[in-house]
This record gives sequence, structure tokens and C-alpha cells, in this order.
Amino acid sequence: MTDVTEVVSKRWYNDACGTAHALELIGERWSLLIVRELMFGPRRFGELRAALPGISANVLTQRLDGLAAAGIARREKLPPPASVHVYGLTPWGYEAEEAIQALGRWAARSPEHDPTLPISPASLMLSFRTMFRGSGGWRATIGFRFGVESFVVYVGETLNVTREDTPTADVILATDPPMIAAFVYGKVPFDRLPITVTGDPAVAIRFADLFELPPKASDE
Repeated sequence: MTDVTEVVSKRWYNDACGTAHALELIGERWSLLIVRELMFGPRRFGELRAALPGISANVLTQRLDGLAAAGIARREKLPPPASVHVYGLTPWGYEAEEAIQALGRWAARSPEHDPTLPISPASLMLSFRTMFRGSGGWRATIGFRFGVESFVVYVGETLNVTREDTPTADVILATDPPMIAAFVYGKVPFDRLPITVTGDPAVAIRFADLFELPPKASDE
């Protein structure tokens, strides 16, 4: 187990800049992505490993210990009948979303950013909250099913995302996250993608028009 004293006292840069301290808090490999995966609520250890397939159990344990020691995450037990341990963010931990969004928008402008690489369901949903351009007053409910994991996106003046399943959305899309990314950001038509559509496909098409990746830095 990670030494809590070592985590709290860790100083990589000996620099009072808030950015330097932010890197000391979440700059280790995988730490920021773990925070990203917890943005939609607590997750079990196995669920985190499944969402981050390149991480080992040992490293995940170390990073969770470090985030807990820093006050960013915490281990908690779900009430009965679940009665299982999960890892979630503290209220302060959730405040990192704004920083993650800003970093994501900035990095997406890199000429080397490849949106066709694998993406987790939580990462895709967070990208929607990041790249949302406004709905112009349009309101809709879109459900997404990625195997055992489901989300609902509520479109209005703002865009809200919850981890839940719903049979009453205007449209429900079932597939893998990269296929939704190709549809929304790559503007690939439905008939060229393995997406199961339940409900009004016109709602999904209009939903995709609400998002656009920023221009590459080299395009300016």
C-alpha cells in the first residue's frame, strides 16, 4: 500500500505555482484518467480496471491510495443490498472536471491528436460536456448503451449526463464508444456504423450537430 505520508509530502518541483502542485497531485501516470473515470459517480475496482485496460492492479491500487491521501478520492461502501466497496471522488475531486475539460479542449487542437483511438464510455460522455456548443433551445433525451454500462444525456440550455439506463429516451444508441465518437465527431452516417438505434434517428442526427472538435493549431 502507498505510504500516505510520502504522498502528502511529495514535492517534485519545489515550486509554489498552483500548476506545479496540481501535477504533484494528479501528475503521475494514470491518476488523471482515474479521476476522469470517477466523474460520473463511484466505481468498483474491477470497473476501473476494465475502463483503463493498460493499468495493472498494483498501479491502480497505488494511484487510488495516492488520490485518497491527497483528498481527491475516497473509498466507501455502498448500502445494502449491494454492500460492496467502491471508489469515488470527494466534492473537491469533482471540481477537477473544469480543469480536465480545459486540458482536453487544448490537447484536441494538437495535430497529433487521434480521435480514432479507443475511448472509454466515461471519457466519451465527458467529451460531450466539454465540446457542447449549445442547443439553441432544443431539448432532447438521448440514451447510450455500451454493453453493461449505460448513460443518459439531457440536452437543454446546458448538457447534463448521468450514468443510468432509461427506456423512455427520445432515442437510444447501442454500440461501442468509438462508434459513437465516429458518428458525433467524425460525422460518419448511421448506415456506415454498427449502431443499434431505438427511437427517432433524427434526434440522434441533430444531437451530433451540437458537437465539433476544435480546429488544429496548425490550421490557423
